[in-house]
Amino acid sequence: MCGIVGYLGHRDAYPILIKGLKRLEYRGYDSAGVALINDNGDMNIYKAKGKVVDLENVCSDKNISGCVGIAHTRWATHGEPSAINAHPHYSESKNLAIIHNGIIENYAQIKKNLISKGVHFVSETDTEVLVQLIEYIQVHKKLDLLTSVQVALRQVIGAYAIALLDKRNPNQIIAARKASPLVIGIGDNEFFLGSDASPIIEYTDKVVYLDDENIAVMRLGEDLQVTNIDNVKLNPDVQTVDIDLGQIEKGGFPHFMLKEIFEQPECLRNCMRGRISKKGVVLSAITDHREQLANAKRFIIVACGTSWHAGLIGKQLLETFCRIPVEVEYASEFRYRNPVVGPDDVVIAISQSGETADTLAAIKLAKEKGAFIYGICNAIGSSIARATDTGTYIHVGPEIGVASTKAFTGQVTVLLLLSLALAKERQTISCEEYNKVVKYLLKVPEAMKEVLKVNKRVADLSRIFTYAHNFLYLGRGYSYPVALEGALKLKEISYIHAEGYPAAEMKHGPIALIDSDMPVVVIATHNEMYEKILSNIQEIKARKGKVIAIVTKDDEVISKIADEVIELPDTLECLEPLLATIPLQLLAYHVAVCKGKNVDQPRNLAKSVTVE
Repeated sequence: MCGIVGYLGHRDAYPILIKGLKRLEYRGYDSAGVALINDNGDMNIYKAKGKVVDLENVCSDKNISGCVGIAHTRWATHGEPSAINAHPHYSESKNLAIIHNGIIENYAQIKKNLISKGVHFVSETDTEVLVQLIEYIQVHKKLDLLTSVQVALRQVIGAYAIALLDKRNPNQIIAARKASPLVIGIGDNEFFLGSDASPIIEYTDKVVYLDDENIAVMRLGEDLQVTNIDNVKLNPDVQTVDIDLGQIEKGGFPHFMLKEIFEQPECLRNCMRGRISKKGVVLSAITDHREQLANAKRFIIVACGTSWHAGLIGKQLLETFCRIPVEVEYASEFRYRNPVVGPDDVVIAISQSGETADTLAAIKLAKEKGAFIYGICNAIGSSIARATDTGTYIHVGPEIGVASTKAFTGQVTVLLLLSLALAKERQTISCEEYNKVVKYLLKVPEAMKEVLKVNKRVADLSRIFTYAHNFLYLGRGYSYPVALEGALKLKEISYIHAEGYPAAEMKHGPIALIDSDMPVVVIATHNEMYEKILSNIQEIKARKGKVIAIVTKDDEVISKIADEVIELPDTLECLEPLLATIPLQLLAYHVAVCKGKNVDQPRNLAKSVTVE
């Protein structure tokens, strides 16, 4: 959540900062602001509640000159969304300006202490507390800005990614991070700063990912300097990023979400590329860490939101093929209890962004207890990728829409590849079954293309259901997590209340809700649960419920009794989630469009949840 952009160099900073903020809009925000130091040494801050376009309107008649600046999109935590609470924030003297992602948990005590010393505050934010603390230390201890930042950060508790300007030193930006991502781009005598690489890649492919408690000093005409909060000098690890700029543009689609739904066939090919050969599934993580993974006594999957749903599918895959007990935990709950975890356990941490705060904290806890950590994420160089012992990238490309789509199917695909590779190592799967699953998995991208042909059909039927205030999603086996994910998508972007249930649980409560105004989405593909799902649908119809059924092509029974039917190509049961999730993504998308909602940036949500 929130977005940071910075620039120091020889170009006009304002256009770079604004374009960078627009690239970060997908992260979710409610206000925006920019700070610039012009050639006269004046520092100007402009802020607006609302979108980046509102900030542009504020700046339209202002002095936006200068070759150094920082900019920010804020998602409110302390203090309501407003121009006053938006970043950047001045220090009391207006010599310093700061932008900040994260939460300073002990801000109230620090603020109280500073007020007692005569410091005045203008906002309700924890961020202003941090810049006032830095200035207080700088003035009263007569320290330079870098040392003042180091001293201040040793006093704060919480998460932060910050960038600081000092108008008395206009050729410098200081940045620091802890538990919130920050990337520095290195150009030709210029520096770029971003919450991720998307605002940077247009200008340079050379980046440095800051680690926790790292502080970076960018000075014009000098090499990047990196220290930690204890002033230990570090050697920055300059990496080359490989992101196609076209991947983060809409490519003719009306919304990023629809584009990303349609990208899934190619994304799954990229996910599998180089990992399936004539010899079968090969994952470097298993090759390099065969003993820890093959001899594990238990797997624990930790994740949040959509990634948690992928983890539920991963549980069934690992237990079915590898015969290893698997637990799936919300990372936010796992971190706040005293879980029984030990050296014989493998903890699989799943996160699209690789920056999810709760998942990172769960990793830290599991490491302290001696577990082996396996990461599954999309963002190369992310915090989770660096914190884990090994892992697998899903390689589905940047996901801009806040409601995750292609990352979900990429996560499920990686979990299937892991299950197959590990089952082969443990000899818990027959050669016949192994080869059959691999064969059908390779056909999934083409099958996805067939499923995507239902887009217009789903768009048409979505208009029928925009009236609904509630939805019920039902599935069994591998399809139960898909039902949960379908309900979450509808909630996220259309703001319609929806719940997912195992179909058999309908009789234990949810059936009381069913009437003629309750649409029920049932995943009813032709597998061993088919007759039981049919029985559930008959119960719904007997109570005048409206049934939208996801069925296998050429279904002859459920198709005749459901109100609306969407067909899927036939495939193996363990692969059905990869196909069945697509019409549910399309349904959520088109219902939201019909209701006039902001599909890519739903209210109150952020793409990367870097605070608790």
